[in-house]
Amino acid sequence: MDLEALLRAMDRTAANLTKLESVWERAKPFIPTGPQRGSDVQYDSLRAAWADLLPGLPKIDGWTITEPLPDIDEMGQAFIDYLDIGEHPSSVHAQGDKPEADLSTYRYRLDRARRRAARSRLQQLVSTVDSTLPLALDGVARDSTELLENEHTEGIEEVIGEIARLLGEGAKSIDRWWDLHRHMRFSQGHDWHDIFEFDWPEVRAGIEAQSVGDSDPLPVPDIDLGQAASGDLTGAATLALPWDRLNDDGFERLLYDLLRDIPEHQNVEWLMQTRAPDRGRDLSMDRVLSDGSGGVRTERVIVQAKHWLSRSVNAPAVNETVVAGKLWGPPLVRVIIIATSGRFTSDAVAWAERHNSEGVAPSIELWPDNRIETLLAQRPHIAAAHGLK
Repeated sequence: MDLEALLRAMDRTAANLTKLESVWERAKPFIPTGPQRGSDVQYDSLRAAWADLLPGLPKIDGWTITEPLPDIDEMGQAFIDYLDIGEHPSSVHAQGDKPEADLSTYRYRLDRARRRAARSRLQQLVSTVDSTLPLALDGVARDSTELLENEHTEGIEEVIGEIARLLGEGAKSIDRWWDLHRHMRFSQGHDWHDIFEFDWPEVRAGIEAQSVGDSDPLPVPDIDLGQAASGDLTGAATLALPWDRLNDDGFERLLYDLLRDIPEHQNVEWLMQTRAPDRGRDLSMDRVLSDGSGGVRTERVIVQAKHWLSRSVNAPAVNETVVAGKLWGPPLVRVIIIATSGRFTSDAVAWAERHNSEGVAPSIELWPDNRIETLLAQRPHIAAAHGLK
């Protein structure tokens, strides 16, 4: 089926579902909660409207709402009957609760189906913006007030429009979504730099979050894990992770989840946007240290993420981070962690060792890819959640 045709059907289904939810909100006050007899003209009209709308909900994975609103006269009589025999009318209460439960179930299934339909295309569109934004800004000054219109900016605007179509109502809740559109509307050079540095990283993260719901399982092979584990296994376990699956924002999110999972780390926070202009601090935390005799002290730690796949982090980059760290406000930063998905050059390692030997705050910890991989090997659920397993 054509994607646009499917989305159009889903949009109409969502509209029909909203109508049904409105009917139910008006009908719910009429549902009896105890013995009574008779019906109501207004409720009968709502019951008829419910029946008229039900054909507008197509099946989702073989299921849809089929039952009419309950007959309130029959429900009231059932309460009387249960009272006569001295039993609790749990089945009657369940009958009154069923319409709302069915609506909730259908809404859940519809949202899940839309995510499923849009996921693959959203990934393609996000990759397109990632690759096109740098081309659109090539040679454009950061403070340019010139109108920036070229084939790349036009292509990005088309892609953003399609993303909005795929996300539907969910797009409105994404951080910086409206900032992105405002900057595209003004379309001066500095607006596109703001898109690149601030808007798009947040929007991209929101798109990724919405394309996979909390209840959507990660893909796994169709095997019996117990039987597979009992068989003859070949090969060896590896720590190496496919870092190229992550963008800058994804790498920071991975570090954020990893740091939060270490018991000695408290108050882990993001401090600024990915790709911030001053390339400064990315995450902060308090590290709780015990001296073994019951004494505890806390030190402030700043973590800078460098998702560098094509080159190693060199000494000037480490020095730049330390110099910036000395300017950060209180509380005093005791440790700077530079975490990279790649490696450090030998001169960077030597520079950090010399600096630490001087005993001047902040001290430096270098986390190359293999150290992060070791930490994640002990926490495979985090790596899997970020698509690295």
